[in-house]
Amino acid sequence: MNTTSELKKVTTRRIIEMKAAKDKITALTAYDYLIARLCDRAGIDIILVGDSVGNVFQGHDTTLPVTLDEMIYHTKAVQKGVKRAMIVVDMPFMSYQTNIDEAFRNAGRIMKETEAGAVKIEGGELFAKTVAKLTANGIPVMGHIGLTPQAIHRFGGYQPRGKDKEEAEQLLKDAKALEDAGAFSIVIEKIPAKLAKQITESVNIPTIGIGGGKYVDGQILVVYDMLGLIEEFNPRFVRRYLNLSDDIYKAFSKYVSDIKAGDFPSDKESY
Repeated sequence: MNTTSELKKVTTRRIIEMKAAKDKITALTAYDYLIARLCDRAGIDIILVGDSVGNVFQGHDTTLPVTLDEMIYHTKAVQKGVKRAMIVVDMPFMSYQTNIDEAFRNAGRIMKETEAGAVKIEGGELFAKTVAKLTANGIPVMGHIGLTPQAIHRFGGYQPRGKDKEEAEQLLKDAKALEDAGAFSIVIEKIPAKLAKQITESVNIPTIGIGGGKYVDGQILVVYDMLGLIEEFNPRFVRRYLNLSDDIYKAFSKYVSDIKAGDFPSDKESY
């Protein structure tokens, strides 16, 4: 049974305090009520309603087609299952890139309509003014640097970022710019562990890695990846804690065979 202290809502302040206390931050994505409820019961600190919903839920090749309305819809479902975890919502492609005022309106919609705890924006120094506008007006922002999926066509692939000196130096600048703009944390995706460590030590706000090694303040994975539901996606940074794709396939196949053989429903399963 959870105690009252365990159920205390995770906030931006708590996340920042965790870095200072060297208490590792746990995060997973979720897009629906059932998964969110299980994440929350397990003690996950941050639930990210990610625009990765475009890949793992909608079947797109990239996150680019995901809309603001879709992000709000999924967040409302997630919110229903969460009591403790902090909910962070990805701002989807073209919801913040055009201008600062539009970004502010769209972030405001997310916060007002979903009651989430924060939004997440991809990009560093380039979007520092946008982050500053949001945070100054009461909208907490999680940054995201390194491999940023919304910029996948510019990168030309999902290769690790920050391997050369120039890009590594820019990522360090990006992290500092986000901190100065008021971001409460930063996701660091698919960069060398040594660089992630440098970034983590250079800022006072928490860093949350996905493919950034262990010298960061926390970790996040896409929930369907770590559950083994995505068979064809096997990057080195994903640890599969289950292999649900096989188990679910076997269950579906058994269901089909039971019906075909007349074994389901049985007399005990009938009225």
